Amino acid sequence: MEHLKIGEFEEVVLLTVGILHGKAYGVAIKDEIEKRLNREVSVGALQTTLRRLEKKGFLQSSHGETAPARGGRPKLFFTITAYGKKAIMYSRETRNTLWDALPNIILNLD
Repeated sequence: MEHLKIGEFEEVVLLTVGILHGKAYGVAIKDEIEKRLNREVSVGALQTTLRRLEKKGFLQSSHGETAPARGGRPKLFFTITAYGKKAIMYSRETRNTLWDALPNIILNLD
């Protein structure tokens, strides 16, 4: 399962692309992460991660329609691939395994 391992920010980006289902492009992904997690995201880090996830086969990109407000450039939309879905499911299962192994006393510490 080594090929399905993803980092924490990669997981956040994949999940956010899924949340935005069909409307996931750079700015929308950035805004959604910042809103939901109260976490600042740099455009550079996000773009690097999107490209890396696409290269790994976890995301697929497609061009939207051109827009005059964008100088005629189309938005680049991202969707999760079946392989990407396996990666986030693997990540979830791994985390749940660790959470399930955590003794209750640890959760009750004040």
